Amino acid sequence: MHKNHYIIPIFVSHEGCPHQCVFCNQDSITGSVSPETKASVEKTISDYLKTINRENSIVEVSFYGGTFTGIPLEKQRELLSVAFEYKAKKLIDKIHLSTRPDYIDKSILNHLKDYSVDIIELGVQSMDNEVLVKSGRGHSEEDVVKAVKLIKEFDFTLGIQIMIGLPGDTFQKDIETIKKVIALQPNLCRLYPALTIKNTYMEKMLDMKEYLPYELEETVDVVKTMYSMLLANDINVIRIGLQPTEEINEGADIIAGPFHPAMRELVESKIFNEFILKTLNEIPFNQVVVKVNNKDISKVYANKKKYFNEMISKIKDKKIMVKQDSLVDRMALVFEYGEDCRNVSIIKNIKNWYKEGYFQN
Repeated sequence: MHKNHYIIPIFVSHEGCPHQCVFCNQDSITGSVSPETKASVEKTISDYLKTINRENSIVEVSFYGGTFTGIPLEKQRELLSVAFEYKAKKLIDKIHLSTRPDYIDKSILNHLKDYSVDIIELGVQSMDNEVLVKSGRGHSEEDVVKAVKLIKEFDFTLGIQIMIGLPGDTFQKDIETIKKVIALQPNLCRLYPALTIKNTYMEKMLDMKEYLPYELEETVDVVKTMYSMLLANDINVIRIGLQPTEEINEGADIIAGPFHPAMRELVESKIFNEFILKTLNEIPFNQVVVKVNNKDISKVYANKKKYFNEMISKIKDKKIMVKQDSLVDRMALVFEYGEDCRNVSIIKNIKNWYKEGYFQN
């Protein structure tokens, strides 16, 4: 039976960070300015649990923002002890935190084991050293490889965060980064198109014409390839794009960059409609019914049907009817034409394309 997954977010905005990355204004990104305390963590978890039905659910306390393992040890213990206590009482299931690759060593990992931490996400951002330097990250590709090796040795669940379109980036570098991420075999991955946020050095770089952000459509194209490569290697992409907030939104703190409140939906819509077009071109019938799972219909019609309409404009004389059908698998399509029927699994096809080298250039 499917279990509902609930995240209880605790924002340690900018705490423990030894560097000011050119893209970062954590107060805007998290919408949080007050430091967390034992009491505030206790209140957040307690308040969230009142809204969650524990039966048939997985509940995860996640420490977001900042560099958790760079926070002074006593403060780490103060915050982790609350989550640890809830986990010991079986009121939550997992403890999750984010940190930097250069703030991982054996003593840190032993400390996290003592508090029953399950998931460590590394803010890798890029596997290109030039991009890392220009972005002010303060760590290297080699630091990432060392940290990943240690995290795996200690048997934590590993997550990796990647940013697309940082200073010095190119589409080819983005793809090379994903190839290197795949070689590291993380369990989870997040893909964040780089946004220029108010009051960051990247805003100054933009003003001085030292940086040019990606456009939305070219971002969708490169992320589509990166996402497909990760899917082909069974790496769970748990987020694409920043979560919209009052601050992170057009007309708010975003100065420039490929922002969309539903970036994942755009990427998946492009994938769905490319599969529809490819399959229609292989079917020798002019009238075709395309069936899609009810929960995936938004992926076909996302962004005011932009990619759907682009697909329709390319099928010439064919007429199609899209129908919702709960019996169709998720991330799949069923084509009915004449007396025949064709089932298309998007995931299986992406895996086959990857094996054939489709994403290697």
